[in-house]
Amino acid sequence: MDKVRIGVIGYGCRSYGMTDILLGFDDVEITAVCDKYEDRRDNAQKRVQEKKGNLPFAALDYKEVLSSGLCDAVFIATDWELHIPIAIDAMEAGLAVALEVGGAYSVDDCWKLVDTWERTRVPFMFLENCCYNRDELLATAIARRGDFGRIVHASGSYSHDLRKEVTEGKENRHYRLRNYLNRNCENYPTHELGPIAKLLNINRGNRMLYMSSISSDSFGMEQYVEDRRGTINPELIGVDFKQGDVVHTIIKCANGESIMLKLDTSLPRSYNREFTVRGTKGMYEQISNSVYFDGQPEYWSSVEYFENYKNSAEKYKSMLPDAWKCITQEQLDAGHGGMDYVELREFVDRLKSGEEMLIDVYDAASWMVISALSEESIAEGGKSMQIPDFTRGKWLDRKPVDVLKFNDYEE
Repeated sequence: MDKVRIGVIGYGCRSYGMTDILLGFDDVEITAVCDKYEDRRDNAQKRVQEKKGNLPFAALDYKEVLSSGLCDAVFIATDWELHIPIAIDAMEAGLAVALEVGGAYSVDDCWKLVDTWERTRVPFMFLENCCYNRDELLATAIARRGDFGRIVHASGSYSHDLRKEVTEGKENRHYRLRNYLNRNCENYPTHELGPIAKLLNINRGNRMLYMSSISSDSFGMEQYVEDRRGTINPELIGVDFKQGDVVHTIIKCANGESIMLKLDTSLPRSYNREFTVRGTKGMYEQISNSVYFDGQPEYWSSVEYFENYKNSAEKYKSMLPDAWKCITQEQLDAGHGGMDYVELREFVDRLKSGEEMLIDVYDAASWMVISALSEESIAEGGKSMQIPDFTRGKWLDRKPVDVLKFNDYEE
């Protein structure tokens, strides 16, 4: 396959940025665009034509894209509810799938996704871009060397003030509003869980066994609406949002590790994923951008260690995958500090070569299912929930692999 023909399904903000990256690849052609809103579909079509000169097929119904015969693969970035159904239909149509992130709505949906892939064996990649972020990769490289010792615990968060985005959901036709009004769960688990799961070799020699979630009540969204009377959508005044402001999820793994996830999106705050790795010989903490190794001076305040990761980054940078060593400023600026570019490049390269996708359907199912399980756990007062083994026991024999190959360490 010299050139990959891709159809893009779903055009909110996310797809426009990813479309621009794909249009920069010489070996990719966007041959179809789709959105249920006509203006978004037309804008996408014009964007492709302006940048590449070809006018892609445009559809309001994604099934027209799947049956068009114009695509080798589809990039799916619709509302969360449709991610799994469209991915299933695409695999049934024999089209490779690049699936954007989001949480699942039921355990059954995740099993349907896995069952469809196992039957069709169509190339499938879950597009969790944080797995490709430089900091998470470098911390993973340090862990692979053994410098953190045995990994005991890891944590992460999706800490992002989304109050404006949520409350403008009607005007912007954004799916988050209806989710925050009607569900209370860890609704967006994979940004924090993905890099941790890869570091802990989940589904490849390890797996997540059970979990429990608790949630605060919803105070932040109501306060945000009340403080903006007269300027905000009046339909939201006095409305009870079901989604709690802060949700914590704790997970136990087969190899003994624990994982803590936090959803924190409806209170005033700065953005942070708070990726943290704790081992018997050291730790990495993203929020302070610091590492600490056994034997270093123990300060009462961790401020002495703030930003010392920069020195470690210099020390260990020879281990970084080649994709990060060769990245250009333009690629860094393309989206989320370069990780979007690296992720999409990996998808296209592996699709062309026929190599396996390293964030696969088992990862997608086991990470996305946390949303459905957390919803039930919260409703049942923090009830412990068993996490399905979507590999059906294959995790015991599957060899660990990282999303990108680390280089040998150079002193």
